Amino acid sequence: MPTPKKHPESKTIPEPVASRLPNYLRSFVGFEREGRSTVSSQDLAEATGIRADQVRKDLASFGSFGQRGIGYDVKKLDGTMREILGLNRAWRMALVGVGHLGMSLLQYGGFAKAGFRIEAAFDQDPSKIGWELEGVKIWPVQSLRQVVRDKQLEIGIVAVPSSRAQAVADALVDAGVKAVLNFAPCLITAPNSVLVRGVDLSSELEHLTYFLGKSKK
Repeated sequence: MPTPKKHPESKTIPEPVASRLPNYLRSFVGFEREGRSTVSSQDLAEATGIRADQVRKDLASFGSFGQRGIGYDVKKLDGTMREILGLNRAWRMALVGVGHLGMSLLQYGGFAKAGFRIEAAFDQDPSKIGWELEGVKIWPVQSLRQVVRDKQLEIGIVAVPSSRAQAVADALVDAGVKAVLNFAPCLITAPNSVLVRGVDLSSELEHLTYFLGKSKK
C-alpha cells in the first residue's frame, strides 16, 4: 500500500469537500468496528451516501490512499482524516447556557470520544452556580471572560435564547475563542478571524416538513 502523501498545511479545503469529511470519518469508525482493513470507493459510497466517483475525487485531493484491486487502507485513512479535521488533539470548549439543551450537551458522551472537552459551563441562574455536572463546573456568566482566558478555551458553544446570543458570542470572542457553535435560532456575527456555525433545530425540522408536504401533493 503506497504511503499517503501528507497534505500541505497551507492547502485550503473547499467547503463542499470539508463538509463531507466527517461522513467519511464516521464510516471509517464503522469499518474498523467490523474488523475491515480495506474498503472500496463503492463501500464508502454506500456507507456515506456520497457517489463513488466523488469519494475517489475527494480522497485523491489529499494523497494517494487507494490501490487498484485492493482498495483503501481504513486505518491509514482514519488517521489521516483525523489529522485533516484537527482531531488528532483535544479541543477545549466553553458552554454558555445550562438549560435543557445545555444540560443535554454536557451529558453527551460523544464529545469526549471525538476529542472535544467542555471544560467550563456558564449560566445566569444563581441556583445553578457552583454545580458540577459530568465533572464540569457551572460558573456565573459574569466570569466568562476571565475563566475562558485562564483555561485557554478555544471553542464556545452558545445555548442561550436569541435575545442574548449575540452578547454571549461577543463575550466569547473577546475572551479569545477561535470558533463559536451557535444553537440559538438566530444569526450571530463575529470577526473574520473567528469561525461561526449555527445549528437551528427548528429550521432543520421545517426543511423536513417542506419536503414531506411536497411528497403528499
